[in-house]
Amino acid sequence: MKYKVDGSIERFKARLVAKGYTQTYGIDYTETFSPVAKINTVRVLLSLTANLDWPLQQFNVKNVFLHGELSEEVYMNLSPGCMVSEKQCQKVCKLKKSFYGLKQSPRAWFGRFAKSMRAFGYRQSNSDHTLFLKKQHGKITTFIVYVDDMVVTGNDPEERKALQNYLSREFEMKDLGPLKYFLGIEVS
Repeated sequence: MKYKVDGSIERFKARLVAKGYTQTYGIDYTETFSPVAKINTVRVLLSLTANLDWPLQQFNVKNVFLHGELSEEVYMNLSPGCMVSEKQCQKVCKLKKSFYGLKQSPRAWFGRFAKSMRAFGYRQSNSDHTLFLKKQHGKITTFIVYVDDMVVTGNDPEERKALQNYLSREFEMKDLGPLKYFLGIEVS
């Protein structure tokens, strides 16, 4: 169940999840990673926005792990309760995309995302891989990623809008509006 801030139920969600705990390192996956912004990067970005009066916009990627592309061969049993014949129940599925529960899903998603952002002209920071920057015509647009959320800021409103449009074409996005809550921090 997804809850509203007041505790009431917003909606019901169902998600098919792989049994990642059955995966074996070196066979089913080789590397794990989750895109989590460093707190110092968040502090610097918030300080810049406050001192330069830049707007903060928050986005969420829907079904984030389903966007990742697997480089490994991963198979999954059909889920219990699947409405298929007994013969088909003995089959397995070869996954083409990452899936919730797989150990490599966050890495696969972020790999695809970073590649897409570089193709759109953003530079990925070496000190914090979740920080992306684009400078053009003396203006800057930057954002950080925290798993499936991102916060965008800068002094180039046209580029921020172009980024939002690009992200919406590449991924299913939800515009959460001006930043109110990120990393457990309430921003006012």
